[in-house]
Amino acid sequence: MQTAVQNEFVSVEDYLAAEESSDVRHEYLGGLVYAMAGETRRHNRIWLNIALALGQRLRRGPCQLYARDVRVNLDLRDDQYFYYPDIVVTCDQRDTHPRFVRYPKLIIEVLSDSTERTDKREKFFAYTSISSLEEYVLVSQASPEVTVFCRANRWAAKEISGAKSKVILQSLKVTLPLSAIYERVGA
Repeated sequence: MQTAVQNEFVSVEDYLAAEESSDVRHEYLGGLVYAMAGETRRHNRIWLNIALALGQRLRRGPCQLYARDVRVNLDLRDDQYFYYPDIVVTCDQRDTHPRFVRYPKLIIEVLSDSTERTDKREKFFAYTSISSLEEYVLVSQASPEVTVFCRANRWAAKEISGAKSKVILQSLKVTLPLSAIYERVGA
């Protein structure tokens, strides 16, 4: 569960300046600043596996993959939001800011007990409002299970489970075996 670092309105400029020198990552939601929870080794291994597998497949193309420390910036209801997804891929030449992406094609979140509700509701609605986003992917830590939401399918959920299954990311024309996503992820 997220709790605001402070209850007073913070400007985007003040948030961005504070984030430059902060040891803790914070998300910004329309003026409120929220500290990010630490992650487990299991969470870290899953996103690292995905980043390595995707990175190999994207290394010669026009798309750029960023993991953990690059924010997604979006406008929602006349407010600005900055989220730190686990993985974001952009293929848009307009994405030139050194610290955040405004035109993501794919966003992946690895679920944890403290973020699952936010990832499935708040972030789902925020991310799917971004016109460039084609897929939003949620990856379970508890078991080999991935849920893919695809704009082409009107954001309908497609659940993939089982160690021998494969995740097809239509937005990037990439297939990832669940065995690669969960490689060396102990019980």
